[in-house]
Amino acid sequence: MPDILSRPFRFGSNSGQPITRRDGIAKVTGTAIFAADNMPDRLLHAVIVPAGIARGRVTHLDAEAAEAHPGVTHVITPQNRPPLQGDPSAKTMMFSFRIEVLQDDAVRYAGQPIAMVLGETLEAATEGAHLLSPRYDVEPARVRLDDSPSFAFDPAGFGLPADVEHGDVDAGHRAARWVVDATYETAAQYHNAMETHAIVAEWDGDRLTLDMPSQALAISCAAYAFYFGIPAGNVTLRSPYLGGGFGSKAFATGPQVLAILAARMTGRPVKLMLTRQQMFGPVGHRGATRQRLRLGADDRAALTVIDHEGLAETSSFDDFVEPAAGASQGLYAARALRSTHRAVRLDIGTPGPMRAPGEASGSAALECAMDEMAEQIGIDPLEFRLRNYAETEPGTGRPYSSKALRECYMQAAERFGWAGRPLKPGQMRDDNGLLVGWGMGTALFPCPMFAAEARATLRPDGTALVETSAADMGQGAWTALAQIAADSLGLPLEKLEFRSGHSGLPDAGVAGGSGHTATAGGALHAAGSDVIRQLGEIAAADPASPLYGSGNAGFVARDGRLYVADDDSRSEAFAEIIGRAGGAAITGNGTASRPPEDAERHAMSSHGAVFAEVKVDPDLYQMRVTRMVGAFAAGRIINPRLAESQLMGGMIWGISFALHEEARHDPRTGRIVNADFAGYHVPVNADVRGLEVITVHEDDPYVNALGIKGVGEIGITGAVGAIANAIWHATGKRIRRFPIRIEDLSTA
Repeated sequence: MPDILSRPFRFGSNSGQPITRRDGIAKVTGTAIFAADNMPDRLLHAVIVPAGIARGRVTHLDAEAAEAHPGVTHVITPQNRPPLQGDPSAKTMMFSFRIEVLQDDAVRYAGQPIAMVLGETLEAATEGAHLLSPRYDVEPARVRLDDSPSFAFDPAGFGLPADVEHGDVDAGHRAARWVVDATYETAAQYHNAMETHAIVAEWDGDRLTLDMPSQALAISCAAYAFYFGIPAGNVTLRSPYLGGGFGSKAFATGPQVLAILAARMTGRPVKLMLTRQQMFGPVGHRGATRQRLRLGADDRAALTVIDHEGLAETSSFDDFVEPAAGASQGLYAARALRSTHRAVRLDIGTPGPMRAPGEASGSAALECAMDEMAEQIGIDPLEFRLRNYAETEPGTGRPYSSKALRECYMQAAERFGWAGRPLKPGQMRDDNGLLVGWGMGTALFPCPMFAAEARATLRPDGTALVETSAADMGQGAWTALAQIAADSLGLPLEKLEFRSGHSGLPDAGVAGGSGHTATAGGALHAAGSDVIRQLGEIAAADPASPLYGSGNAGFVARDGRLYVADDDSRSEAFAEIIGRAGGAAITGNGTASRPPEDAERHAMSSHGAVFAEVKVDPDLYQMRVTRMVGAFAAGRIINPRLAESQLMGGMIWGISFALHEEARHDPRTGRIVNADFAGYHVPVNADVRGLEVITVHEDDPYVNALGIKGVGEIGITGAVGAIANAIWHATGKRIRRFPIRIEDLSTA
């Protein structure tokens, strides 16, 4: 099987084009089947009973009252829950967490499942859950960062080292003429995809079929197989459509395991769909942080040190910690860098990966600190960043695989009109007397790549089928991956059938880390290359073919024909080559992954710059982001329409992070008091006034064979700091807590 590097990827008639989403019509017309739309015969409906306290134990559940309900079939509690084969506290694979599956009567966080009720209808199961009327032995809840002592740990989230240091940090502090020492706080944020977590589980002997949204089909199959003591090949997971994921649908969760357990226990299919309120707890979130940043700069405005300390919440029973301080490691050319992480155990659900984990919260603090330093020195914030532009990766000295950040700064600043910005705050007002402020932030996100497999089949009629278990959670994977596959095979997109979203297909890896297009796309490119290689060998050996004897010259596939490289006069249609060879379809297989040595030789990241305008009412302190411009360099852009949509989505999330999103706990009970869309605020159309995205061309020969970096998460990084810096520029008030609220400004 050829390696993907053996046939460089070239733009054909499909890649680089702003093709509309192939799944769009199905979604807007309602014909797309999501997990919870599946209704197998004899279906039972499951409802989770969430804990109403954050710490203690359940002393009573009125199971008799629930079981007496005519529509209730089963009540599952710690007392009658069937055993699992795998230890729910084990962490056996990437993106695995310790889960709560009624293993005891302890309550570790509000919202934790403490029972499950099954009914013939959803209404019956819901009423049965209310009839359980739990009682508790309550202990004081610990839900704030100051409620427990911090502790050292290693590693942080994703296996990253908790503490990293490059250069002489103490010397960097001593050499500083200008100093910033500031503490920033970011609130807990919860995944709130439009589609909540759902699962339909059905057993057939020791074989399990799952309909559920999943960002990582193969990993999920292995996880559920582990818990139930069956081979991973016995688990079939169907996930053709996802209504958003943002990281929370990449790992197994307790409620899903309980639904599978209930299906095995009853011998009937079981459906569970979490309510909006139940999304706050058992399925991950972005943990709250407190970050101290100490920056030093010399008399030339060159950074002598970036010293970033992160404190983050984790649960009382697991160890995922938001790696926020790591955001300072790879951006600015400081002489010395240090990032440290500490954690606090609280009575909350375990945090987990949430769009731009670590980078979103860490860059929010870093970009504000950079502006505070520019203010002290008295220079423009963009000029300060340019003076500290890193030509090689800070700390390691590795060259970048590509870096067009200067171009991002210049194009976004020009489009925004940054040159007209006054240096001092409070100098601009609009015609209505509102304070106007302009701010900026640098965007950075790494370029991970996972392992993936794909299969391509060229049919006798010259059409093709390509298959990989890719996950489309709204980013447009069905479309972009099909474009890559079509160009690899040299076919128009309309002659390609694309299958994904099923665990029986070749493993496409994880749809996460902004690496799915590069990962699954690389495997599809390799599979297509394998088909074209085989087709070329057949034609070159066939005396009746115009391509006969040209094997050493190589071939190019285009528009359903095979051409001799550099000689368009010699070509033949795919169908003709296959027809003379007996008419059998040609199947190619491909894999993709990044060799470790490539990652060690180069620093690989997407870069960008975000500029924001805010307007603030000087009397009421109401804030509006009225304009944002973001320029991003993210390697080869397969589909500009989809890439711009993803980048806009990230920038909108930046607005949400900066001004809206915050889960708030009642410190007396530990319960989240705004666990719905009425109280947990996210931006709506009225909050997004003007948004513009620029994609900066970038050729990257090292990041992967496709030259793709990824755009799903970088839009958040930079945007949060840009908004906060704009608010300071409008008001002269520096708010170091996110989200920034009216009361923060009014009392500052």
